[in-house]
Amino acid sequence: MSEPVYTSPLAHVADKGQTGNLSISMSEVSDRGMIDLRGEAGSVKFRQAAKAALGVDLPLKPRTSAVKGDVTVLWLSIDQWLVCCPRNEAGAMVDKLRENLGALHSLAVDVSDARAILRLEGDNVREVLMKGSSVDFTLPDYKAGLVRRLVFAEIAALAHIVADKPCTIDIYVFRSYADYTWKWIQATAKPAATIGLFASN
Repeated sequence: MSEPVYTSPLAHVADKGQTGNLSISMSEVSDRGMIDLRGEAGSVKFRQAAKAALGVDLPLKPRTSAVKGDVTVLWLSIDQWLVCCPRNEAGAMVDKLRENLGALHSLAVDVSDARAILRLEGDNVREVLMKGSSVDFTLPDYKAGLVRRLVFAEIAALAHIVADKPCTIDIYVFRSYADYTWKWIQATAKPAATIGLFASN
C-alpha cells in the first residue's frame, strides 16, 4: 500500500519565490504542523497536562501566544488553542497530549492539512493587510506575539504577529483559500499600489 504524500496548498504556484517586485516579502510556510486543542482553561489539571506534553504554558489572555523552541501556541478562544510545531512531529504530539489529558474533558486533533500559512515580511506589511481588513494593525498593542482572528479580503483568517523588526506576520487561511489569498496579496502589495498611512500636509 502506498503512503500518503503531503502537498502544500501552494505547491502549484510557479512564481512563488519571485516576490522581488512587491513592496513586501511573501512566502509559504509549508513545514508546520497544527493541532486544535480544546479544554477548560480554568482547570489546573488540564493546564498542567497540556504543559507536560507541549513544554510551554498555554496562553490564557485573549489574543496572545506562547513560544518555546519550535512550539508555538496561539490563543483562539477561552477554551481553544492552535498548537504549531514541526509537521513531522504533529502526530506524536497529539498522541502525547491525549495520553497526558486522559479522561479530562478535552480534545486534541491534528489539523495540519486544514490551513495554509502565508508569511509576510517588510515595512509595508501592516499597510497591505489593512487594505483587506477593518483591523488597525498600527495600534500600540499590535506587536510581536499578538494573535487576531479577522475577516481578511472577505474570508476568515488568523493573523499572528511574529516579529516587529522587521515586521513579520503569519496569515492563516483555510486551505481552499490559499491560492486566492496569495493572488490577492500579490496584487495589493505591488509598489504601484503602495499607500502611506497619512497624507502629506
